[in-house]
Formats: sequence, structure tokens, C-alpha cells
Amino acid sequence: MAEHVVIIGSGPAGWTAAIYAARANLHPLVYEGVAPLGQLNLTTEVENFPAWPHVDNAVLRDFARSALAEDRFANLSFLYDGPRAHQGKRAAFGPEQMEFMRQQSINFGARIVTDDIARVDFSRQPFKLTAGSGETIEALAVIVATGASANYLGLPSEERLKNRGVSACAVCDGALPMFRNKPLVVVGGGDSAMEEAGYLTKFGSKVYLVHRRDAFRASKIMQDRILANPKVEVKWNRVVTEVLGDKSVSGVKLKDTVTGTTEELAASGMFAAIGHTPNTAFLAGQLELTEKGYIRWTRPQRTYTSVEGVFAAGDAADDYYRQAVTAAGTGCMAALDAERWLASKGL
Repeated sequence: MAEHVVIIGSGPAGWTAAIYAARANLHPLVYEGVAPLGQLNLTTEVENFPAWPHVDNAVLRDFARSALAEDRFANLSFLYDGPRAHQGKRAAFGPEQMEFMRQQSINFGARIVTDDIARVDFSRQPFKLTAGSGETIEALAVIVATGASANYLGLPSEERLKNRGVSACAVCDGALPMFRNKPLVVVGGGDSAMEEAGYLTKFGSKVYLVHRRDAFRASKIMQDRILANPKVEVKWNRVVTEVLGDKSVSGVKLKDTVTGTTEELAASGMFAAIGHTPNTAFLAGQLELTEKGYIRWTRPQRTYTSVEGVFAAGDAADDYYRQAVTAAGTGCMAALDAERWLASKGL
């Protein structure tokens, strides 16, 4: 028997869609992936999601213990006890928020499979989905909420210091205390890099903008704005070869792409601003995508895609805002769109 709604993805968009679909008695089936909980699971404090004011770490520990099953609480225990535990007041960390959203969907009856969807067939109704395990599922409606992955430099030192000074989202992390009044590094040369650098000048004492060439590819107006900012220093013809630091970022090592000489910059954070890759390759031409590979929404103010009955939410379709709160909003929209579409078809 075909599922009413299958949700692919487990970030803020996917869990919000699951909450709304479950509350509408659609009994959604969520494929959360083998590396679940989305990009937010890789972040530290989520200060810009409404309803998460700073509270004492012990309060969040007690809340998590009360809200989550024992095995899920165990995933978060390092936040509350041990050498990595936070002291004092803070907002919820990304892993906490994702576990809470996941649990909220379960509370209303969402069912979860920890597997990827490897292939889809949207040419027939019910739609046919094939999981990584080889299992096939039929669905009357599908919500794709697989997100997008930030592009990093691929350095071992960068990977080691992610969430400890290495970030790919200035708007998400730039206001954190660890970055305030400290020198910061942004890597990139497009509009995103200009936006990130400009945003970080509100918090950092200085922003180094590192670019591998001698000219930006960003729009002229964005370039002019950054080049006129006295808090920004451009490091032309440079690449980051190592992120420095033990427990947190203390600087970066740069190499000159013309002369081969190296230098070190002291900094408390490095922000990679070299783009995102939408997680849409598994669609294999089944949905219309933009030139950047994001799912194209085909109706204004709706989450409809090029295939009737398939809806898209979150960063898999949004290459502009890329925030947890906007992803959650489109997850709500996708669930409501799916519910109303199913009702209109008598399904």
C-alpha cells in the first residue's frame, strides 16, 4: 500500500514538514538519511532561531533528559558533562535543536527510517522510491528536503576545527562571543564571500578576505562595498594551506599562488564562503532544477515542483536565504501544500 507522504531529509525543513504532516493524520514516513539531522547538527549555538533564549546549561540538560529517549539523550551528553561541556548560559546547540525537532515529529506519529533514498521514479503514480538498502516504497506525495552541503577547502586541519572556529555561515555563527572583537578570515571571491565579509565586520575587529586570484568574480557593487570598508584587508593571490589552532582556531597559514611564499595570520575564526552544493544528485533528472542544481519551485509562494505531487522544502530549493528558520518555514508550507493536494485528488 502506498504511503500518503514520504519526506526525504532530516534538517529543519524535513522535521517541520513531518510535524505538520503528522498532525494532519497523514502518517508521514521520513527517510532521515545515514548521516541524519542536516547541517544544523554540525553547528554550535543557534542564537537566531526564535524561542531559544540563553538559559543555563543545566536547564538544557534537564530539558533534553526529559524530552528525549535515553539513547537519543546519550548523543547529546557531551554537551552537559565532561571536558567539552559548556559552562553558564547559552542558546541551544545545533545537535540539541535537531534532536528536539526529531522527537517532536515522533510525538505526533511520524515514522523514521535511517537510510538514504538512492533513486526516485516520479514518472508514475504512486511514485516509486528506492532506498540505499534496496527497499522500494510507493508514495502518493513526496516532500524533498535534502538540503545543501557547504563547500569547504578540504584541509584536515579545517575538518578538525569545524565548530571550533571554522564555519561556513557568518549569519549563523558570526555573532558568537568567540568571534567578537577578534580578527577573522573569509575565504572566497564571489558575492557570498563579499556578503560574509561585510557581515562579519559588525563583530570582528578585522576581516581578512583571502582570494586565490588577483580579481574578484563578485558583482561590481559588492566588490566596491567591500574594498571601501576600512575593516577589510584583502589577501590577493593567496590560498589557505592550514588552519592553525589546537582546541580552537588561532590563525591560518597562507601560500602566495604567484611567489610560493607563505605567511601566517592570527585569527579566531575562518569562514569558508566558496558556495554550496545542493543534495539533489539522487533525483537524476526527475525534477526540474536551476542552473545551480537547486530544485525549481514552479508556483509563486508555493513549494510545488515540476512534478505534480512532489514538493520541495529547505536548502534543496533555496539558494538565497539558507537559514534554519526559513527552511522550517518552507517545511511547513510543503506539508500544507501536500495535504491540500492530496485532498484535492481525493487521496
